[in-house]
Amino acid sequence: MIRIGVNLAVGLPHAPGGNVIDELVEHGRSVAAAGVRTVWLPQGYDHDTLTAYAAIARDVPDVELGASVVVVQPRHPRVLAAQAQTVQAASHGRLTLGLGVSHPGLLDVYDIPFARPVDALRRHLDVLLPILAGERVPGSSGPGSSPDETSVNGATPPVPVLLGALGPAMLRLAGERTSGTITFLAGPRTIGEHVVPLLTAAAESAGRPRPRVVAGLPVAVTADPDRVRAEVAAAYRALAALPSYRTSLDREGFAGLGDIVIAGDEDEVAAELQRYADLGATDALVSRVGNTEERNRTLHLLGKLSSGAASAPRSP
Repeated sequence: MIRIGVNLAVGLPHAPGGNVIDELVEHGRSVAAAGVRTVWLPQGYDHDTLTAYAAIARDVPDVELGASVVVVQPRHPRVLAAQAQTVQAASHGRLTLGLGVSHPGLLDVYDIPFARPVDALRRHLDVLLPILAGERVPGSSGPGSSPDETSVNGATPPVPVLLGALGPAMLRLAGERTSGTITFLAGPRTIGEHVVPLLTAAAESAGRPRPRVVAGLPVAVTADPDRVRAEVAAAYRALAALPSYRTSLDREGFAGLGDIVIAGDEDEVAAELQRYADLGATDALVSRVGNTEERNRTLHLLGKLSSGAASAPRSP
């Protein structure tokens, strides 16, 4: 069975006057109590994912903490390496660091152009990956260049890195340099005929282990799948216009993002998740959608499925 993870950012209560970190901790506790062994947290414009994980790690033990994903352009790779190693130490080795490059127009708030994103990520990895591996950054010299000066005590094992990748060039980079990819809103055809073959071939050519393929999907155990799909289509409408997601939707033959939702009763949802596993996905990153009762039913099912899920590969 596919390994199950839950998106902590979806379904937060956001109570008036509440504290988002307290809410994330409570959400993480409920997911872990249900039996799910991986949580994921995206990086937005508000709370900082890695800082949040340093807090969550102490209150939610024994679950993998996946960042899905941190956009690299606003962060110097040495700063990001320090943040990641700090969380790795706080969590005693449970962090998986997902990295991405955002989309055209979404970096404007940082006054950063969206230019040559694959090259930007490659340059970032040139500095970040050696530091995470405890090695000297090629060509670096002076203070702060020695591995002894950039390591964080207790931050072992090395932090696994995944890339948010859908395009061919980004998938090749992920396979060649990292442990795999995190996709979002990529349907079965995209996973099975595009992501898995390109990523696997790149990893094999680079002599790397089988890559991890994390499929980010909206999921609901519900008696009214049409309503849930319509709600998701409305909520995610702006995403459907972004080029990378539009390409994936067109590849699937989907009219809108509602078509990608996995929705139905327990057996139907389990069968669809297994379909992704059969196509080569190692993980499902589940965003629970629907009303409160439906999200609770979904979490209950995910916990049951997780009890029989094999561990996903974790290579640095």
